Formats: sequence, structure tokens, C-alpha cells
Amino acid sequence: MLALTSEEQALLAGEAGVGVRKAAEIVVALGQIYGARCLVPVVSVQVAGVSYRNLGEAGLQFLSEWAEHGARVRVPTTLNPAGIDLDAWQELGFSSGFARQQEAVIEAYRRLGILATCTCTPYLVGNVPAPGDHVAWAESSAVSYANSVLGARTNREGGPGALAAAIIGRTAAYGLHLDENRRATLRVDVRCRVKTQADFGALGTLVGKAARNRVPYFTGLDEACSSEALKALGAAMAASGAVALYHVAGATPEARTPGILADGYDTLVIDDLGPAYAALNQDVRQIDLVWIGCPHAGLSEIAEVVRLLGGRHTRAALWITTARAMRAQAVAEGLVAAVEACGGRVVADMCVVVAPMYELGYRTLATPSAKGASYVPSHAGLQVRYGSLEACIESAVTGIWPIEFGV
Repeated sequence: MLALTSEEQALLAGEAGVGVRKAAEIVVALGQIYGARCLVPVVSVQVAGVSYRNLGEAGLQFLSEWAEHGARVRVPTTLNPAGIDLDAWQELGFSSGFARQQEAVIEAYRRLGILATCTCTPYLVGNVPAPGDHVAWAESSAVSYANSVLGARTNREGGPGALAAAIIGRTAAYGLHLDENRRATLRVDVRCRVKTQADFGALGTLVGKAARNRVPYFTGLDEACSSEALKALGAAMAASGAVALYHVAGATPEARTPGILADGYDTLVIDDLGPAYAALNQDVRQIDLVWIGCPHAGLSEIAEVVRLLGGRHTRAALWITTARAMRAQAVAEGLVAAVEACGGRVVADMCVVVAPMYELGYRTLATPSAKGASYVPSHAGLQVRYGSLEACIESAVTGIWPIEFGV
């Protein structure tokens, strides 16, 4: 039975306006469906459903009407990536028609009081919940990172559910908000070499397929887990399965919690990443576009691209997607200038998966992101090569996938 405070009952009754009442109805309905006993305050929200390509006119109208009814967010709220770089869309080749539609979506979100910070890595640009904080995040890789690496608590919210939580400042306390649901139900013993970002993505692809929506606990990764590696691991598991929380022995904050492995857990042994590499690769050699930054790249990742380029000019297009605030830092450190001097672009706000890539004429793409490689063929219509960052940079320079790097 869902119990509401007097303040929450007032929101549901419409005392704060029609827009707030609609938001309260959504949050309460979700709580009733999933058997929550109460609502909990959230410290931040991250909203998905931003690209006009996904929302369409109906989605834009939905947002506009909510704003017209007086709804405004009550907690810091950021957005998922859009379908274009909001400043450089024309230079990248996107149409003015799509740009106008995308800008209308962003304006609708602004009217709701949301920061137009379009990124799938809000934790890299200031939205950093503390361990134990309740949040309502929607983007799958961000949800995984918040739960697993930061130790915050969030379910994998839908776009309307996250927005409703932002408007009333609360979410329903079920699922991963509760201690008992954060225990691991699948032990993953890693017995093969896992070193590069692409290796972590390949591992995540295999485990996500096996785990589905269970909570994995990894052993065998203790010495190799940078934040970038964990980001790639979680993003891949969220793409190939529905993993929203995982634990890594020696690396993530809840891994040492007594009893973190639930009674009756299953065990999965991973001793070969080859099947994942084979599944994520298509048989193409010519590369039109190299894409780095899925999830959005941090400063160290951009710096590593610069190092690997070594001043060489690219034959294929090279895009590094990142948050606009992160791009500004990269500009200040001279990294954007270094990438551009080689013919590449540091692109803000957007994601290839939700962009109208059909407008640009690319046919093939190389990426070190398992999440990107999983989604690009069906969402962007491009053939994909998947492998290490080194292999991707070589293909950017030569325009050909380097067979000496393997698959």
C-alpha cells in the first residue's frame, strides 16, 4: 500500500497546479504498479527522450502542454543527448529542418526549468550524487554508472517518469532504491585478459546478454578498473541486457558490503571475449566515420585520442562526442585545436544513435564503444567495426580498418 505524506497528497490533488498534478499521478501510478510503500525525495534527475528523431511532433506537443500547465522542475535536472550539435549542426551537415525541430524540443525543456545540458554522462559535468542519494535517471549507461560507480540509487526510469519525478521532486521507492534489491544475484568470474576500453565493452556485452536484468558481481577485474573502464562495462551491459547495477570486487563502493552476494546466486565464467568481438563486428574494411564518445567522452579520453593521432591527418571523418561543458574544458586545454588540426571534430550535445545520420551519407563506422556498436546498425543504419581505440584511430588516419588489430 503506497502511503503519501500530506504534502504529496496536496500535489496529487492539484493544489500546485494541473501540470504538477499530472506529474504526481505518473509517479504515484508507477509506485502502485511496482508495490512501493512510499515516495522518496530525489536530489537530481536526468531525462531521456530529447532527440526530435525519437520524440517526433507528438512528443514535442506533450512537453509543450506540460509547460503550458505550469509544470516546473524542483530539483537539478539535465537532459540526455540531442540529435545534433546545437551550435555546429550546419557545419556537420545536418538539415535546417531537423535543427528547427530539435531546437523546439530543447526550448520546451527549458520552459520546464531544465538545464539544456545534453549528455549521457551528467556525472562528468556536475550532476554527481553522493553514495546513498536517491535520484531518478533515465539514460541506461548513466543509470548504471550512478548505481554502480557512485553508489547512488535509481531505477532505469522512462522519459515521462523521470520528468514527472523532477517536477514533484520525488520518485517511488521500489527496485534499486531498496537495500534488498541491490544484492548481487549473478557472480561473474573473469578468467581472461581484460585491458582496453573495447575489452570491457566486450565483457559487458557477454554478461549483459546472460544477466538480463540481474545484478552481477565481478571477480578478476580488481587491478584494471578505471572510471572509463567501468563506464564502458556498464554501458555495454545496459545495451545488451538490462543491467542497471553491478558490483566489482575491489573497485565499486558496495562490493565490500557484507552479504552483497544474495543467497542462491548463479555463477558465470568468462574466459574468452572473442564471441562478443565477433558479434559486434561486421565484415567491412572501408571506414567513413570513426566515432568516439559513447557514452560521452571525458577529458582524459579526448587527450588519449590526441596522443594516438600524433599530429597525423585523418582520411575518414573523426567525431568525438561529449558534453558541451566538457568540450569547453577541452578547448581551454588545447585538445580541441589539436583534434581539429588533424581533421577531426569534438562534437557537443549529440549522439550518433539518435541523430538523423541518413542526412549525411556515411555508410560505415568504427568505434571502441560496445554500446555504440550494438545500436548503430539498427538506429543509424551504418555498418560497424568494433575494436580498440588504437585500431579506431588507425582507421581514422587510413580510412581502412586495420586487420593487424584483429577482428
